[in-house]
Formats: sequence, C-alpha cells, structure tokens
Amino acid sequence: MQVKFEQFATASMLGSDDAPPRSNGELLFQRPWEGRAFGMAIALSKKGHYEWEDFRQGLIASISEWEATHCQDDPDWDYYQCWFFALERLALESNLLDPAELDLRTTELLVNEERAIRF
Repeated sequence: MQVKFEQFATASMLGSDDAPPRSNGELLFQRPWEGRAFGMAIALSKKGHYEWEDFRQGLIASISEWEATHCQDDPDWDYYQCWFFALERLALESNLLDPAELDLRTTELLVNEERAIRF
C-alpha cells in the first residue's frame, strides 16, 4: 500500500525518461532485489536522508551514462541496474554507506556467488 510520499515519488516519474517499468499500470520487478532497491530509495528519501529530486536527478544521470556508452537497442539495458547505481552513488555521497564496508560486502557476495555456481 502506497502512502502519500510514495505516491508522490512514483507519480513524479510517470511519463518521463526515468519512469520505472510497468505492466498493466503496476510497477514491474523481474528480480527480488529490484523491488528492494526501489523501496530503499523511497524510504531513505522519506526519512530525510536526501531529497527525492536528488535521487531522481541521479537516476537520470545514471541512465544518460549508460546510454552514452551503449546502442539504443542494446539488449543489456537494465533499468533497475541504473536505479541501483544511482542509489549507491547517492548513499555514498550522503555518507549512508562507508565505501570500505561496501567494498567488503560486495567482495563477500561475489565470493559466495562463485561458490554457489561451483556446487
């Protein structure tokens, strides 16, 4: 259930280049982490860690960076990967994440993923 801020945040993106994917009017998440990243970005803004417009502009920049280095019809396009990069960048800039901790956790995840693939 969306409350007033969540409605504002998602509505502010409707019809724009940074609008999230939808299916039958509902937000569309292909992988569980996409919904979590979406919720985290809204929750952190709602709690006052950053302005929603700052996140939105970061997302637009992330999408623009991807578009500048890829063909328009590149099948590797991933909206929520751009969303995640924008969230990560803003969380680091807002001192919500420690860069060393992020590197450590990323390494742990990659090692665990590698182990899972082997077994």
